[in-house]
This record gives sequence, C-alpha cells and structure tokens, in this order.
Amino acid sequence: MRLKFIEEKVIHALMLLATLTVLGFFGSIIWTIAKTGLPSLTWEMITSLPGGGFYLGREGGILNAIVGSLMVVGGSTVLGLLISIPIVFYMNVYLKKGSRLTHLTRLSFDVLFGIPSIVYGAFAFTLMIFFGLKTSLLGGIVVITMLTVPIFVRSMDEIAKSIPLELLESTYALGATRLEVCKVVLRQIAPGVATATLLSIGRAIGDAAGVLFTAGFTDNIPAGLNEPAATLPLSVFFQLSSPIPEVRERAYAAALLLTIIILILSITGRMVTSRFSRNRIK
Repeated sequence: MRLKFIEEKVIHALMLLATLTVLGFFGSIIWTIAKTGLPSLTWEMITSLPGGGFYLGREGGILNAIVGSLMVVGGSTVLGLLISIPIVFYMNVYLKKGSRLTHLTRLSFDVLFGIPSIVYGAFAFTLMIFFGLKTSLLGGIVVITMLTVPIFVRSMDEIAKSIPLELLESTYALGATRLEVCKVVLRQIAPGVATATLLSIGRAIGDAAGVLFTAGFTDNIPAGLNEPAATLPLSVFFQLSSPIPEVRERAYAAALLLTIIILILSITGRMVTSRFSRNRIK
C-alpha cells in the first residue's frame, strides 16, 4: 500500500511539474513579446499604412498586414467550411459506418493534417506557375484553404462519430430523408464546427510559410483578388530581419498584436463551444 501511495505522489508531482513547465513557457513568451513590443504598439501603428522609410524606422504602420490577414483568413474560412461540411456529411450519413472508403478518407486527412505549411505553399506555388498566376490575395486564400480543410474535417468528424446511432436510426424511422438527417447531424456537430473554425482561423492567421510563396507582400491594401496581400506573420518576419532596432521593436509589436488576436480566438472558442454543447444529445 505504501508503495502505491508513493507512486501516486510521484506521478502527481510529475504532472504538476509538466503543467507548471508549460505555463512557464507560455508566460515567458508573453512577457518577452510584451516587454519589447508594447512600447511600440500605438494606435497610429495599427491604423496607418507603411509610409516612406517605414522599414528604416520612420513613420507608418501595419494596417496593410492587418487587413490582408483578415482578407486571407476570412476567404479561406468560408471556402474551407463550404468544402469540409459536405465531406463530413458524406462520411457519416451517406457512407456505411466502418467502410473502407471512410477509413481511407480519414487516414488521408490525418496525413494532410500533419503536412507542414511550407509544403502546401510549394504545391500551391507550382500550381500557380502552371496556370500562369502571380502572387495574389487569391493565391493566399487557396493555400490557406488547403491548410485548414483537414482541421475542419477531422474536428467535425470526431464529433459526428460520437453521435448515438439510435438518434440517426430513429430519424430514419420517422421517414426522414438523408438530407433531413444531415440537418440533425449539423445540429449535433455545431460545437465541432465552432471549434474547428476558431482553430483554423488561429492557424491560418499565424501562417507565414504558405503565404510567402502565394500571397506575396505589399504596402497597400489589395483592391482585388489578383493583387498581392500582406499578412501579419510576414510583416513580423521582414521587420525582425532588419538591423535597425526601431524596426525590430515594431516586429515585436506586430507579434504581440497577433498573439492577442489568437488569445481572443481561443477564449471565444471555449465560450462558443460551451454554449453549443448544451444542445447536443448525449
């Protein structure tokens, strides 16, 4: 009995140590970014476009990167949902449970989920060259859509698999068509849709490798899909590479803004998921 008691205490201490280590890393990252970037994070920086000599430490801001990131993330999120939701319906309503095609599809999305964003960027860049396209907002939206679709599908699919089989069978017993069953499934996977959307936005808005090849960079706000678009991660990357201290401090300020956005998304995700979960049948 004493050996089991000691074992439990040791495991508890290791779990506590792991938790404190993660919290310590998180706190140190926030502290480092905030300490360096907060003095440079001004309203003018957020609401202004880069001026002449901005990358030499002079006037201007990162409004182009903020708006560009919102455009890329917004377009890819809408497109990703339009692609992912029908796939989830097909796997969980139209295909038989445990079919080979279902297993193959899930395996494929598991593999796609783990592919680095730089690979997606290289693949999209190859397609753009083949079709004669230039770096643009459309290219950024396409590559981020490819990056986020596996997140959408696997997140929603995991919840769809947990739907009680009795619920679907009783719906069919009432004479419902498969399309009507999809509506029932959609209501049940609503927490998964909300969580997947926020996770995808968080990953999309922080990606630099994919958009580097496809979206390009510009000091202006794109007026159309065929124009290049700046993003916050690339703004951080370019400014942090500068030898000028003022420019590097602005990079930390942009990184702090990006971190704040992701923290807000994470908190919102928990709130939305908790609210939708009340409507699920367990």
